[in-house]
Amino acid sequence: MTDRPAIGIVGLGTMGLGIAQVYAQAGFPVIATDAHAPARDSAKTRLADTLTARVAAGKLAETERDATLARLNVTPDLTSLAPCQLIIEAIVERLEAKQTLFSTLEPLVAPDAILATNTSSLPIHAIAQGLRHPDRVLALHFFNPPPAMKLVELAPHVGTDANAVSRAQQWTESAGKTVILCPDRPGFIVNRCARPYYGEALAMVAEGHKPAEIDAAMTAAGYRLGPFALIDLIGADINLAATEGMHAAMDRHPRYLPFPALKAQVASGNLGRKTGRGFVFPDGPAAPPEDAGAIALRIEATLVNEAHWLLAEGGTTPDGIDTAMRLGLNFPRGPFEALARHGQTTVMAELARLRAAAPDALKPRYDPAPGLRPDT
Repeated sequence: MTDRPAIGIVGLGTMGLGIAQVYAQAGFPVIATDAHAPARDSAKTRLADTLTARVAAGKLAETERDATLARLNVTPDLTSLAPCQLIIEAIVERLEAKQTLFSTLEPLVAPDAILATNTSSLPIHAIAQGLRHPDRVLALHFFNPPPAMKLVELAPHVGTDANAVSRAQQWTESAGKTVILCPDRPGFIVNRCARPYYGEALAMVAEGHKPAEIDAAMTAAGYRLGPFALIDLIGADINLAATEGMHAAMDRHPRYLPFPALKAQVASGNLGRKTGRGFVFPDGPAAPPEDAGAIALRIEATLVNEAHWLLAEGGTTPDGIDTAMRLGLNFPRGPFEALARHGQTTVMAELARLRAAAPDALKPRYDPAPGLRPDT
């Protein structure tokens, strides 16, 4: 295995160009393309602007900038990706588009070349379906912006070759990323296990709590951003789409319910930072309410429970989940660390309390996962 194989990137939007920067800056030759000519034509200029800003800030040497730019070769033709041992697509989030791209690439590259998708919402086994070598397909899910975010979720499907997983992990770790293995399940780790952070906060709004007070409770508990500030940062529309996608993928289980308050926020057009107003943006922080500790316990208990449901499905570990949540969302602790902090008895009692108080349609939301219950 060569230390620095050629890396292919398909899609030169913000994510694709950011991923190209990650590998090029780490010394990998990168061959990149985009079906959209303006994206190709502007790619080097956009990357040069990004790197020059880092030079001006004293964070990057001019020689490093020039070397990084020299390693990026932008091409109009997919055939130019033939030498690449790892190709990462960052194109539109449509299953058919990704299947078509990989079917086109497959005969152009070596049989053991890895075809990786940056998706976080589509099944990897479905993307691999119909290929002659489906064992080469996996997900490398980078977080935005890729150069700054340390976490990469690596999700193979059940038929992915172990050597492909090993090589993709080694090359991506050598590019400075923390790679966490996760199962080919909806949302992987971070987007799946983050649902209760938003969902339970929205459930409390339905019960009469104020978003600013919920956020204040979570920041008092050590979280950098409360759930509503995080929704405002991401965009309420983006958060709703992710929640609805998860709800559908998980057979409409109430743990992933898109709550009316989120739908109403999207309908209002106040989507967060990008529109100038959201749940809590641009208002200043509120003081923590008297029940701040109870609010934090409630949200963390549901985070713990969701993590155990994912763990029971296989393909990951408690440490992997904790690391992913800390790095992917800047949480002060992962759900298994939160469990150790509160204790199993306290978490189970909180879930039982929530289940008893919930309307019948929402009671299954608080059913404890296997492995969390004392009898499992």
